Amino acid sequence: MAPVLRGILESLERLAGGLGTAFMAVVVALCWLVVAALSLVGVGLALVPAMIAMTRSTAEWERRRLAGAGVEIVSPYQMSAEQLPRGWAARMRAARADPATWRDLGWLALYAVVGPVCGLLGLVMPVAALREVTYPLYWQFLAREDQLTNFAVPVTTWPGAIATSVIGLAVVVALVRLFPALARLQALPARKLLVPHASIDLSQRIAQLTATRAGALRAHAVELRRIERALHDGAQNRLNAVVVTVAAAERALQRDPALAAHALERARNAAEQALAELRGVVRAILPPILEDKGLAGALDALAAGCSVPCRVRVGELAVVPLSVESAAYFTVAEALTNVGKHSGARHADVVVERVGPLLRVQVRDDGKGGARDDAGTGLAGVRRRVEAHDGTMTLTSPDGGPTVIEVELPCES
Repeated sequence: MAPVLRGILESLERLAGGLGTAFMAVVVALCWLVVAALSLVGVGLALVPAMIAMTRSTAEWERRRLAGAGVEIVSPYQMSAEQLPRGWAARMRAARADPATWRDLGWLALYAVVGPVCGLLGLVMPVAALREVTYPLYWQFLAREDQLTNFAVPVTTWPGAIATSVIGLAVVVALVRLFPALARLQALPARKLLVPHASIDLSQRIAQLTATRAGALRAHAVELRRIERALHDGAQNRLNAVVVTVAAAERALQRDPALAAHALERARNAAEQALAELRGVVRAILPPILEDKGLAGALDALAAGCSVPCRVRVGELAVVPLSVESAAYFTVAEALTNVGKHSGARHADVVVERVGPLLRVQVRDDGKGGARDDAGTGLAGVRRRVEAHDGTMTLTSPDGGPTVIEVELPCES
């Protein structure tokens, strides 16, 4: 029930925030109509650069609003406001040459209609549903002509009042699915028109892939050095000790069998330790439990071994590449290790779900917060591993908590 209520409140917050931007869009659109009318007599042409700047400011406000809601939209303009040339003619040429200007105008015209409708529906519908649900409590105190439902249907009997309340409850249930859809519809014009033009987006995508490729190579190099150190300092030394001890046992076998037996026992212990260290190296590369029990079973095992009570919820994941499962597993493993060592938390939650082409991993704890991915807690390594898969990692950990790590990993190439 709590996640459902939280989802409704988040959607309502987005709709209300979008309503503010929508009213700004309506005002700017009306100003454009006035300027267009004045331009017919030549007066309004001088105001066009100012109107373009006002439209741009409104669009940037919407981008910031959506960024606060987790929808990151890169500013697409070829020149910043400070870089724009002076003079009416120069500004008009710069605006006409920038594809973002025309996309801003298209967004403004569409959002001035869609934004207010979605926002007002988001605010009015809960109030209307609450009125219907509580109708049996007050209908008898209304004047005869006011005993109406939201759709102006007269209700003057107890059966009708109860039926109205049931219908209101059904509307509340429908709002659980309708609110997120309304929030997405309200944000749709911005997601389609306020993003960079295809050519600009492609160059940014190339730069992003170049950076993630470099990050992947660095992560690969760090992983190779870690494996090399583990093999050189651990298993290799153990195996060298086995060889030396077995050679000493061979020499002592003829002279002192008891001494040889003791040497062979030490060689066996060293071999067992080397085997255990080799298994640890292999598990760090690809945990066998992933293939044995799948991601859900592997995460349950991590939660069972966590020193803090931990609840794991894994949704329907469909087909997830093994490398992505491995990245998700190590993300949760490192996060739960930090929870046990540093957070002082009393409880932790792990949620893994498939959202379209993305695998979303969230680890939340109710600890003291203050976690940083540059504080030597291993989260920097998690970020490198995630970025190597072209994914994203978001760490939210204010002082006093809670700490939330959110990772999104692409499951499709």
